[in-house]
Amino acid sequence: MAEKTTKTMRVLYICSSIQPKDMINIVLFGPPGAGKGTQSERLVNRYNLVHLSTGDIFRKNIKEATALGTLAKSFMDAGNLVPDEVTINMLKSELEAFPEAKGFIFDGFPRTSPQALALDEMLSEKDQTISCMLALEVEETELEKRLLGRAATSGRADDGDISIVRNRIEVYNRETAPVAEYYKGQNKFFAIDGIGELDEISNRLFSAIDTLA
Repeated sequence: MAEKTTKTMRVLYICSSIQPKDMINIVLFGPPGAGKGTQSERLVNRYNLVHLSTGDIFRKNIKEATALGTLAKSFMDAGNLVPDEVTINMLKSELEAFPEAKGFIFDGFPRTSPQALALDEMLSEKDQTISCMLALEVEETELEKRLLGRAATSGRADDGDISIVRNRIEVYNRETAPVAEYYKGQNKFFAIDGIGELDEISNRLFSAIDTLA
C-alpha cells in the first residue's frame, strides 16, 4: 500500500512539475445533479481558477454567431453530435482568452476517452497538463431527488420529468462515466463523496487538490 501511495504521489509530482508553478487544471466530473456547478464556484474562489463549462461556451458562441458557434449549430440543427474538433477549438479559444489564469476547471468536458486524449494534446501545446480529475459520487436515488427538487427553481422542464431525469443518468453511466478510467490510468483520479453538507463536500475537494501541492 505504501509503495502504491508513493508511486501515485511521484506521478502527480511529475505531472505538476511540467507546467507553471501553482498552475492547477481540474476536470470536475460527476452525473447530473452531483453538484458540479455549486462546487465549481467554491473551487474558483479558493484557488483563483477559471471555470470553463462547455455548455456555457456553446451557448456563448451560438448567441454571438461566431464561426465556431455557427458551425456547431449546423450540426445540432441537423440532429447530429458536434464533432470533437469543433468543441476543442472552442476550448482553445477560451484558454487563450485567459493568458494569466492560474488554472482551469473543465466542466462538461471531456465526455469520452478520445476527448480526454484531445484535451491532453491541447494542453501539451501550452506546456500544461490536467492535474487531476475530481469525481463527485452520488447514489442514483439521491440524484433523482436533487434534480426533481431543483425543477422548481431551475427553469428546466426536464428536471421535473422523472423519465427524462433517469435517462440523463443512464446516458451518463453508459457514455460518460467510462472516461474516468482514462484518468485512473494516469493516477489522476480522485473519487469524492458527494453526499453531505456543502461545506463538507467542498472540504473533501480542497483536501484532494491540496495533496497536489
